[in-house]
Parts: sequence; structure tokens; C-alpha cells
Amino acid sequence: MKPKKNPKADLNRNSGLYFVIGLAIVLFATWRLLEHKTYPSDQEFVNVLDVSDDMSEEVPVTEILRTAPPPPPPAAPEVIEVVEDLEEVEETIIESTESSQDTFVEDVVSVDDVDVGEVEEDISVPFAVIENVPVFPGCENLATEAERKVCFAQKVQEHIRKNFNYPKTALELGITGRVFVQFEIDGKGKVTNIKKRGPDKLLEDEAVRIIAALPQMKPGMQRGRPAKVGYSIPINFVMQ
Repeated sequence: MKPKKNPKADLNRNSGLYFVIGLAIVLFATWRLLEHKTYPSDQEFVNVLDVSDDMSEEVPVTEILRTAPPPPPPAAPEVIEVVEDLEEVEETIIESTESSQDTFVEDVVSVDDVDVGEVEEDISVPFAVIENVPVFPGCENLATEAERKVCFAQKVQEHIRKNFNYPKTALELGITGRVFVQFEIDGKGKVTNIKKRGPDKLLEDEAVRIIAALPQMKPGMQRGRPAKVGYSIPINFVMQ
């Protein structure tokens, strides 16, 4: 025989209702906590003015300085004599310096007497079109300009290989690349106006140092006169 349970003693009978009520209470409490705002409280500040009771001050004794009044202005004479102007003022006549069609010029200069000087243009002639290329030391005995151009390029390459020194910092950082160097050989055969463009300043500085160490050459000639000659060359920095 199974024992009978009293329906009023069943604890799970209204569990769903209790769960809903508890959930509603929790949600309401959470919402109120989120909506709760606090405001800073007003604090009262009391300014206290400390006034001293002793208001007595020592007044310095001053002395009135009595100065004499200024003298009266000189009185006008009773009789005023009128003096006539005895000296005559000569007026200076300023003649016009502008010339007109009626003006005749006696000193006529002939065109043949005018000495016209030639002004040399300071321009840079490219290496490929210069009439007489700069002569690198060691290329003086060559006869043709084509041979001197080839010799010049070979001597520059030899100079770069001889004086090449890879920057230590660039080696440690693994910096490589190609530096394009452009320079001029002036009318005295010296290297000037060196310009560079490369991937890093360390490589550019080394390329400038190499080109600046080029020896003095025989300057290039254009129309029988020394002229600036422009030349450009790339320098490769490759780690082996």
C-alpha cells in the first residue's frame, strides 16, 4: 500500500511561480542599481576675514616747498621800427635736363668704336656631347676622343674599386642598394657640385667621399675654352 501525499505539502507545486517572482525581483534590483546616480554634495565654505583692531597709522610729516614764481615775460617796445629789406635774393633757375627733337648732339660715337665684350656662360656640358672630354691622369697619350672617353670611364671605375669602403654601420644593419652620383668637373679640372641619391644616408655619404677623392684632371674644352662637364655614375653597395 503506497502512502498518499497531501497536495498542500508538495513543495514543487508552485516552483515555477516562485522562480518567476524571484527573477522579477532580481531584474528590478539590477535595473535600479544601473539607474542609480550619485551627485556631489554641496559643501559650505566659510570665509573668515581677520580684521585687526589697531587701525592707527603713522602719518609722515611733510613740508611745503615754496618756490619763487617765474619772471614775467619781456614787455614789447613802445615804438616798433619797420626795417626795409636791403638784400636782394637771387632766384636759382633750374634748367630742364630733358632733351627734345630740336636738341643737336655734337659728339657722335661710331658703331665701330664700341667695344663689345663676350660674356662667358657658366653652363655645364654633358659628358656625352662635350667636344674635348676631361683627361684623367694616365689617359694623356690617347689620340682620339672616343679612346679618352673609354679611358676616363675605366679610370673612374678603378678609383671607386680602390677607394671603396663599406660603412661598418651599414654592414651591421644589413643596408644595401645603389647610389646614383652626379658631379661636375669645373674649368680647372676639379670635382665640384656632387649630388647623390640612394636608399640610405650612410651609403650616400660613402659615395660622396669616394667621388670627392678623384684626382685633378685636365679640364674639358668646348669651343676652345675650358667648360664644366657633367658626369654621373651609379655605385652598388652589395654585401658578399
